[in-house]
Amino acid sequence: MAGAFTLSKKGIDPTKDITLIQNIDFANIAGAFASGTGDYVQLFEPQASIFEREGRGAVVASFGVESGYLPYTVFMSKNSYISKNGDTVQKFTNAIQRAQLWVKDHSPEEIADAIMTYFDKTDRDIVVSAVKRYKEQDTYAVNPIIDQEEWNNLLDVIDNAGELKERVPADKIVNNSFAEKAEKSIKSSTSK
Repeated sequence: MAGAFTLSKKGIDPTKDITLIQNIDFANIAGAFASGTGDYVQLFEPQASIFEREGRGAVVASFGVESGYLPYTVFMSKNSYISKNGDTVQKFTNAIQRAQLWVKDHSPEEIADAIMTYFDKTDRDIVVSAVKRYKEQDTYAVNPIIDQEEWNNLLDVIDNAGELKERVPADKIVNNSFAEKAEKSIKSSTSK
């Protein structure tokens, strides 16, 4: 959806101006492109950096940058759980805030070293390159708050894809109270 939204913002109608192939299983997208399917492909890191290194392609744009800030990864819970386990929810949110600030305050090399066990079949320099690209693109959030601009942008992306029946106000499903408390109480090592 973010890709189609970005294309639309750039004046390209993804339903008329291009042939958008969307019937390839996610795990097979890179292989399909490498074997000749399509002229462009939307890849996540570290696959994009791997393709660049191998000479299979070059990153020409970032849908993340071009589509604007989106609450891409969110954590959800039932209200009943939140009301009974507020301390746990706050501790979890505090941990997310600490992790976000740790990423903000550390180099791509330090971050790569911390996450390498999740990319054990990938060269460290590729992971460093991927993290560096994401840091330079301002991909990593520095707090767990979903603000109104991000929320509206998400709704625009979903609406552009024809998947939004109605625009729901953020305050109906987003509870930023734990994130706001975490942001106030957890400080960056560079802001101390």
